[in-house]
Amino acid sequence: MTTNQYSPLFKLTVKFFKYFLLAVFGFAIVCLVSVSFGGSSIVTIMLPFVGTWFGKLAILLLCLMIVTAFLESLR
Repeated sequence: MTTNQYSPLFKLTVKFFKYFLLAVFGFAIVCLVSVSFGGSSIVTIMLPFVGTWFGKLAILLLCLMIVTAFLESLR
């Protein structure tokens, strides 16, 4: 018997991935706009901190995707 309903973990992973991509693209747009208005010093200061946060969140998201794929394959 196969089901077409997704598990709650899969829904959580997809939602987390969606908001992660929105945050990355939003930050990229903010960086481009602030540089065009002469705020390159602010972007230079902010980029290392935000980059480490996005890196940590990307690793967390990758682990969550691996666990979700593993559990969905067992289902």
